[in-house]
Amino acid sequence: MYKVAFETFGCRLNQAETATLHRQFMAKGYEVTDDPLSADLYVVNTCNLTAPATSKCRRKIRSVIRLNPDACVAAIGCYAQTDAADLIDIEGLDYIVGTADKLRLAEIIPVPVKLPQPQVVLSPVVKDTVTIDEAGHYPWNTRANIKIQEGCDFVCAFCIVPRSRGRARSREFDDIMKEARVLTESGHRELVITGVNIGTYRDGNHTLADVLRRLADIDSLERIRLSSIEPTTIEDAVIDHMAEGGKLCPYAHVPAQSGDDGVLSAMRRKYNTTAYYRFMEDAIARVPNIGLGTDIIVGFPGEDEAAFENSCELMRSLPFTNIHVFSFSARPRTTAHNLPHKVPAEEIRRRSATMHRIAEMKKADFYGDQEGFEHRVLFEERDENGDFVGFTDNYVKVAVETPEDLSNQLRNVRVVGVTRTGKTGSGASLIAAGELL
Repeated sequence: MYKVAFETFGCRLNQAETATLHRQFMAKGYEVTDDPLSADLYVVNTCNLTAPATSKCRRKIRSVIRLNPDACVAAIGCYAQTDAADLIDIEGLDYIVGTADKLRLAEIIPVPVKLPQPQVVLSPVVKDTVTIDEAGHYPWNTRANIKIQEGCDFVCAFCIVPRSRGRARSREFDDIMKEARVLTESGHRELVITGVNIGTYRDGNHTLADVLRRLADIDSLERIRLSSIEPTTIEDAVIDHMAEGGKLCPYAHVPAQSGDDGVLSAMRRKYNTTAYYRFMEDAIARVPNIGLGTDIIVGFPGEDEAAFENSCELMRSLPFTNIHVFSFSARPRTTAHNLPHKVPAEEIRRRSATMHRIAEMKKADFYGDQEGFEHRVLFEERDENGDFVGFTDNYVKVAVETPEDLSNQLRNVRVVGVTRTGKTGSGASLIAAGELL
């Protein structure tokens, strides 16, 4: 029996696709392992969203080759699709497989053996309806990701995703439901809807709201969660569904990217700050105790101090619990790469530190506001303190001191306090203390 190990970088969509590869290789008789030293095949599912992401991918590939020089090593996915030339000279790398072909990896690699030179498999990404034959395999997770959509037509100035994943296309509606049933019958109690731009989902007359309604009819499924969704794509029906208090979790991660209209225009975003505020305030008014997340880019070309302060004000003024801060890095073959008025690297670092402080403050505020609230928590595992840890519907991390085994259980919990783990700054983490009801 061969053993295969996976390393996944980047988004939930990559995680979903890795889970599909798990299932495919298991069907071929492989054992999935998390031990790189015992692997006959090591697959690195890459990300190219930022320059630091691509650097991490290269370092991981080289590290795997050093640790286990006899393993067959494959670099797959977005970075492989757009920058195969960066990978082809890595000695010991055996396969470079782009996004259009990575879900055929079990077919492309007949047996995991070292090759004299890398085999490169790069096909153009075509605009076809998405179908996936196998359900993802998530042996360690209480929740599972389910891919409903691929690609993007928005072509924001900073984003290379349309080059790595192609134009927007949607998965067949019935295909989604088939995988959802398999995943829930396997014991997953929560499904996370994922894709590049999930709000643009269209299969015939079916939209994202239809996907959510049909998923909610699956008896064995107890929670549905949205991954990141663009502000201009969210149907009123989705917010209505969230407000009903059923299976759709009251949490929305809605990228802002900037709080300045001039920067948003240069980014080629499809909204201004007024529209963003309007949407978020409407969601807050309609969905009780909604959890909100966002992405913000600091140091985009042309972002002066006033524009940066506008972004800070946007982050301060809305009740975000998760703010993902990205320092701008120019990606080749994007419009932003050639824009003038670059922000100096030292200034980008300063702005990033400022924004991270705001993110910490906002998360602490939201967690503090949860004290006294009762929540449903999906428990996952014991932490290093022996407490059972899980997440509320609105994505607050909760720890409960109990001798019970709460693995994969949904239990009602009252939040009684908030603690901070780790050091301050980027290494800090908040967790809410709860008591079982």
